[in-house]
Amino acid sequence: MVELDAVLGAVGPRLRSLREHREATLADVAAVTGISVSTLSRLESGLRRPTLELLLPLARFHEVTLDELVEVPAGDDPRVVPHPTVRHGVTYVPLTRRTEGPRAYRLVYPPRTPAEVGEPRVHDGYEWLYVLSGTLRLVLGGRSLDLVAGEAAEFDTRVPHWLGNVSDGPVEVLALYGPQGERMHVRARPRRRDA
Repeated sequence: MVELDAVLGAVGPRLRSLREHREATLADVAAVTGISVSTLSRLESGLRRPTLELLLPLARFHEVTLDELVEVPAGDDPRVVPHPTVRHGVTYVPLTRRTEGPRAYRLVYPPRTPAEVGEPRVHDGYEWLYVLSGTLRLVLGGRSLDLVAGEAAEFDTRVPHWLGNVSDGPVEVLALYGPQGERMHVRARPRRRDA
């Protein structure tokens, strides 16, 4: 029973993390799932025990399987079974099982995705990106950078930013996302040149 309580106790923080990653409000989730805002809030805070009737529409909303939502212990098999999702034309392939803490993804941007440079956004968190192939456009704090294969960038997501593919070929990126205040292992800083 202790293991079941631990598994179910982790669902609330996972739901919050998934919702925040999608930049959705409780009202957004309620509108799509039909679950009240107060029930969603109690689920996320651990004050309500998750049931199958609540988890099914939430899994659909977050585009994850029930196993991912509940995070059934994997036993001793360390392999990650990817469950790709597509948001705004970009394919997200999770490379980690966890939904809280640092998360790794392989991102695939089809040509010209999104179709035009959008309004830079801000949110809590930290991102690290490594371009595997193609050219990724990063607009960060009013500065526009084109990152090519082999280049990495990291930034605090509270700085206005936009990512996209403005080229005619696909772009593939390895991305690590961390919660607010967390720093990734690699720091991409320009080298100082001594004159």
